[in-house]
Amino acid sequence: MSQPPVAVVGIDAGTTAVKATVLAIDGTELATARTPVEVTRPGPAQAEQSMTELWHAVVRTVREAVEAAGDVAVPPAGVTGQGDGAWLLDEHHEPVGPAILWLDGRATDRVRAWEHDGRAAAIRRTTGSTLFPGALPVLLEELEATRPDLLGRARHHANCKDWIRLQLTGVLATDASEASRTYVDTATGTYSADLVDALGHRRFAELLPPIAPAGAHRPLTPAAADTLGLPAGIPVVTGLVDTAAGGVGLGVSTPGQTYAIIGTTAFLGTVHATRADVGTDVGITLATGQDGAVLECLCPMSGTPNLDWVRSLLGRGAESWASVEAEARAVPAGAGGVLYLPYGAEAGERAPFADPHASASWVGLSTETTPGQLLRAVYEGIAFSLRECQEALGVGGTVRLCGGAATSELLCQLLAAITGCTIERASAAELGARGVAAHALAAVTGTDVPTAAARLLGELDVFRPEPGLRTAYDTRFAAFVAVRDAIRPQWPALRGLRTLGDDHPSPTHKEPV
Repeated sequence: MSQPPVAVVGIDAGTTAVKATVLAIDGTELATARTPVEVTRPGPAQAEQSMTELWHAVVRTVREAVEAAGDVAVPPAGVTGQGDGAWLLDEHHEPVGPAILWLDGRATDRVRAWEHDGRAAAIRRTTGSTLFPGALPVLLEELEATRPDLLGRARHHANCKDWIRLQLTGVLATDASEASRTYVDTATGTYSADLVDALGHRRFAELLPPIAPAGAHRPLTPAAADTLGLPAGIPVVTGLVDTAAGGVGLGVSTPGQTYAIIGTTAFLGTVHATRADVGTDVGITLATGQDGAVLECLCPMSGTPNLDWVRSLLGRGAESWASVEAEARAVPAGAGGVLYLPYGAEAGERAPFADPHASASWVGLSTETTPGQLLRAVYEGIAFSLRECQEALGVGGTVRLCGGAATSELLCQLLAAITGCTIERASAAELGARGVAAHALAAVTGTDVPTAAARLLGELDVFRPEPGLRTAYDTRFAAFVAVRDAIRPQWPALRGLRTLGDDHPSPTHKEPV
């Protein structure tokens, strides 16, 4: 009787969906499953998620993928997930309330205060990252002021993938990439007591989980094994935050390599041998836990939500994405002079500039503007934002790409034309899950992570720049930046206008003239 194929499981808990993939060790996809998860909006600028419901979604997704894969031998599993936010647990490792997500904007005013009092600069010096409203340190102070009941019950913090791994293994730990967004000195990959003191956060330090190597592993508990339909005792690796895991899944680990992710957020990152090689002061720096190497990243706040929003706004919600994209593709380059500023997130923008008041808008409209031009302008605006990140990082050449929006042929072609880079799109799905699957495979086979990742990557689709479009898009990109910079001083006032009518409702009847 033939032996069942050896496989590895990768789990990726994103902001809007949990994905699980079962891969043969030669990279063949045996099964993939996906379960949507809800983001709740309990108040203005707030974004939360039930940690319990997220775990239930993980169970459903993994069981579905494992059952669809059939008779396989599953030695290891890896977990990744969305980063940042506040995922707080009590002394029994139970949630004290819903997780506050990375895109939450309730701490916007506090971020502005920290920019003025020097604490944001202290974070930047130590972590190599800019402060934004969804970061843990500023959220802890916000909760202390507005939800002392919730914070008072908290004894531990566990980011998304750490919470899932806790359910799998009974052990709470994080990794250097995840902890880089809290209080870690990314030059050393360890928590910085100096930063804790500079922020006046000694009272929060006990919440922080221990940092373990990404490839460190613990056994799956019998209870979790029974719930998931997996063998008890299989190793579950610590894993990486989703943006770092996506790079591993794309085979990007060598200093000088660059990759992009366009999902709920956008992302452009490049690998450096050391923190000393980081060249910007507006990005995110993630320690990798690998010989001092770091990722220098620029992460615009809003990626696919721009496309989801305009699709719905224009009444195309019932149409397929192929139909929507065909309408945008039928419009010539430049969208008839319409520009779109893709800053739709409630928490503002964090790359390649930081501004919690950033707002989305179309400019250059007329009564002749068509829905197709509005659509194409959104695609182009996302690509312009990535080009601005590219120039800030000083990267070029070849960029590997993944993420939900990477399935768009139009967007891939626009990225190549607007950035001048060759875009290599992974044809395989769920690159974040594949990235942590590579860590899991390396952990049990004794190979290194780049070798394991190369085995799991699969084919790449290549999009090359069209020379004839570059000059036209150079002109439009310059206009994009100039218009954005001109309107930016008005963003705080425009944000204020959103609530101006709340205390003065519209009249319900007209007085006679």
